[in-house]
Amino acid sequence: MDVGYLLTNSAHKFPDRLAVIGDEGRYTFRTFDQRTDRLASAMVKTGLEKGDRVAILFFNGIHFAETYFAAVKVGLVATPINFRLAVPEILYLINNSQSKILFYDPAFEARLKAVQSEMAAVRWFVSPHSGNPSMATDYEAFAARGKEAFFSLPRLNEEDPCQLMYTSGTTGQPKGAVLTHGNIIWNLFNTISGRDDQPGERAVIVGPLFHTAALNNHFTIQVALGGTSILVRKFEPASLLETIQTERATVMSGAPALYNMLISHPNARAFDVSSITKCTAGADKLPMETKERIMDFFPNIQGVYDVYGCTEASPCVTILKAKDSMRKDMSVGKALPFLDACIVDGDDAPLPPGRVGEIVCRGANVMEGYHEDPEATRAALRNGWLHTGDLARMDDEGFFYIVDRKKDMIVSGGENIYPREIENVLIGHPAIADVAVVGIPDREWGESVQAFVVLEAGQHLDEQGVIDFCREFLAGYKKPKSVVFVDSIPKNALGKVLKRVLKETRNPPVAGDDSVKRR
Repeated sequence: MDVGYLLTNSAHKFPDRLAVIGDEGRYTFRTFDQRTDRLASAMVKTGLEKGDRVAILFFNGIHFAETYFAAVKVGLVATPINFRLAVPEILYLINNSQSKILFYDPAFEARLKAVQSEMAAVRWFVSPHSGNPSMATDYEAFAARGKEAFFSLPRLNEEDPCQLMYTSGTTGQPKGAVLTHGNIIWNLFNTISGRDDQPGERAVIVGPLFHTAALNNHFTIQVALGGTSILVRKFEPASLLETIQTERATVMSGAPALYNMLISHPNARAFDVSSITKCTAGADKLPMETKERIMDFFPNIQGVYDVYGCTEASPCVTILKAKDSMRKDMSVGKALPFLDACIVDGDDAPLPPGRVGEIVCRGANVMEGYHEDPEATRAALRNGWLHTGDLARMDDEGFFYIVDRKKDMIVSGGENIYPREIENVLIGHPAIADVAVVGIPDREWGESVQAFVVLEAGQHLDEQGVIDFCREFLAGYKKPKSVVFVDSIPKNALGKVLKRVLKETRNPPVAGDDSVKRR
């Protein structure tokens, strides 16, 4: 089986059911399948061959969906590009992937044109520019070159590359994870089981499709199960609430920060969201307070599915089911059925329940490796296990709890301190809206804890108040030694905190120096 077959199969079973809804229109499975066939044929006619990369720089919408499925149907490797990146970063991904064709939204025309000559491998540019002067061929004109149906498709195996998915690049240059058709399909099986997905759901997809969570866990699963994907181009709380109400969406997914912004909108309660029967969350910590807010706002859900994974795992590793969401606070659930996961120490020896170590996994969902980076591949895939770089523990029932990133761990006076533990405490303060904790140099202890705090509107809290609050719940060495009050916490497109940016923002002083701790 290959990923393109998922669409073809659903088109045969549910030809007249709505497959995709976006700003560009509303297509049934029959129409969606036919249009991707035509576009795939046009790609082949340009001379693209199996294994060539297809760069996709679109916002969420039908153009992204069509380009993606057209590419994978004929053995091309879909290479989604993060549209929030700066031009040099976009250029790096296109050149690193050696993409031969670039599909892009007209909004990026001017920026891409300035670096067109630097895109070493790109031979074709395609964009829905509606006839305006452009460096690209018009999208519809390009697709019209193809045929609606194929009689001879290239033979694809589960081992064939399907996606080149770049990591978010929170530190250093992004790495391209090569995901095969088999990786995507086995992730699909895992996610359907872990999230109790059902045929015919109507999923509002807000997360960016350039990431594995939205593309593989939400969009591809709806295609496979004959569901409807409501593709949201840009997150705006009022607009999203109206979409849920109008389209009678049944499934909602997003980072905890997205849910908080949605629920906090002043007119949120004016919309009918009773159609939503399932909410899933991922990308960041999900405090009990946020779960309770979500369950209060969406009256017909039975809990919140909390998903943990990484790009290299296509992405799912564990899922906390809705039925366990209230009794297993801060857990990300159990390992999914068709993979194995455990906690290991620095020597890769398994650790017993309760001990903190690195979470590793193995299974048919794990990537083939990093694109043209054998050294990084060897570092990530050791002894048959994917090393996630995340610190976690497991309880006696097999439920996993993410503690922190290995690289974010703070070592103070020889003690390991996990920023996430402190963040979980501080987010419980009624005056704190958001928080991130980092380690800063300390002359005496090596490192000390610094908290970046965003206050709720109209609330007041000083540095000592933050530290005193922590004293009630944490050992003395874990308390912040300094607090910086900020307007917002920088996050990437997936809702993950950019701690590197926080550290660079203010060039934190060595603890013990006199300094201004607010900005």
